[in-house]
Amino acid sequence: MKSSKSKALNNVFTVILSILSLAYVYPVFMILINSLKQELSITTESAFVLPTAETFAGLENYVSAIQAQGFMKSLGFSLFITVSSVAAILLFCSMSAWYIARINSVFSNVFYYLCVFSMVVPFQMVMYTLSSTADTLKLNTPWNIWVIYLGFGAGLAVFMITGFMKGIPLEIEEAAMIDGCTPIQTFFSIVLPMLKPTLVSVGILQAMWVWNDYLLPTLVLDIKKYKTIPMLIQYFRGSYGRVEMGPMMACIMLTIIPIIIVYLAGQKHIIKGVAAGAVKG
Repeated sequence: MKSSKSKALNNVFTVILSILSLAYVYPVFMILINSLKQELSITTESAFVLPTAETFAGLENYVSAIQAQGFMKSLGFSLFITVSSVAAILLFCSMSAWYIARINSVFSNVFYYLCVFSMVVPFQMVMYTLSSTADTLKLNTPWNIWVIYLGFGAGLAVFMITGFMKGIPLEIEEAAMIDGCTPIQTFFSIVLPMLKPTLVSVGILQAMWVWNDYLLPTLVLDIKKYKTIPMLIQYFRGSYGRVEMGPMMACIMLTIIPIIIVYLAGQKHIIKGVAAGAVKG
């Protein structure tokens, strides 16, 4: 009786979660089908129906999106910002987490709780002063905005990596030092490879955040000189300065596809890394 009741409850949850999943996927599906339509079909009542032989535009919208307003330039900015920010977060936060997990001192404990506290501070509280500080310190270009992303991404990264780090036996590092390894050699040769599961998880989560972020680059970067992909979509203009819905929808799809591929490729690592970082230690 208990088994059948539990099975029925699982089926109910499966149905509910499936409906919620469809609700989340539906907007992406709508963007996809409209990116394949002609302009007039998107701005009329037929925007919510599948493309027909008369309304189908093929890849014309995607070609227009790539050619309009420097799409490739914005793609390069977004790619560089994402890669540099994630690389900095993984390197510096893994080293910080190693120090926190191995050095039991007042400073390490205070530093750890400050990182955890930073996760609950709303971005809106600091965004106005952030813009002024970024201008003063010359952090308002795509080449050094990774410093700001490092500050905002350090909280979650340090929290997850520290939890995983506490589950790694200290004896492994002691054996490496007995064999003559310096602390730096021990970290890069012994510790860093063992952190791979949680580093992959943190990297994918941070990459999704940085790639899709609109607010921070808009506040910090000079819009006239630099536009990331989310900024380009917001200010998308076609010929004669008007918004062309077809190319804009195609531009959105070109933005969504890479991060979906990255997430699906690393989904199992995210689940393992989050579970390990939350349970260990």
